[in-house]
Amino acid sequence: MDFYGVEIPLEVQPSLALAVETEELGITAGLQDRVIQVYEGLVSMDFAAERMQETHGYRHGVYERLDPTLLPPVYIAYKPDVSEPTEVFHNDIRGRYNRGDAVVANAMTTFAGLAADAREALSAGDHARLAKLMDTNFDTRRSIYKLPAGQVEMIDVARRAGASAKFAGSGGAIVGTYRDEAMFGELHRALGAIGCVVIKPKI
Repeated sequence: MDFYGVEIPLEVQPSLALAVETEELGITAGLQDRVIQVYEGLVSMDFAAERMQETHGYRHGVYERLDPTLLPPVYIAYKPDVSEPTEVFHNDIRGRYNRGDAVVANAMTTFAGLAADAREALSAGDHARLAKLMDTNFDTRRSIYKLPAGQVEMIDVARRAGASAKFAGSGGAIVGTYRDEAMFGELHRALGAIGCVVIKPKI
């Protein structure tokens, strides 16, 4: 935009980036990651078919920035030496969905409902409910994906420490909420023992 001196509406930028990845580079990807890279912070994303819009030839959802202070304490954990390309996960799921696989279709409906419920929990300051919804997100994912054992181990270890945990995309990182500094200390110890780095993101 700076180089060519053009303006691209904010809501279009994620779709444009996605088009470059999928059409020019042949990478299987989705809109969520592109939306948060453009908007940053805490964002509600609605991709319901009836809410999708078109601007300058690009389809996009409805994106709304939320107040990050609504969040409970959040951690991210990852193994520096472990990652998995996104396409390894997404290609087969997309194919199953396109073929009308009822299990995958139902899971996608569940994910959408969880996102709406999580927004309500945030607005209500119900951190316990948000934590349960994050756990349900991962449990739903596990029901349709074949997941790497090392990445599932990260979830299990975090949950044993009392925290919520779900995948942060498909690249080998997890995200979740914790109650207090004592729990964060236990997360740091337990996840560190299996080779993870644990951080508190600045949102």
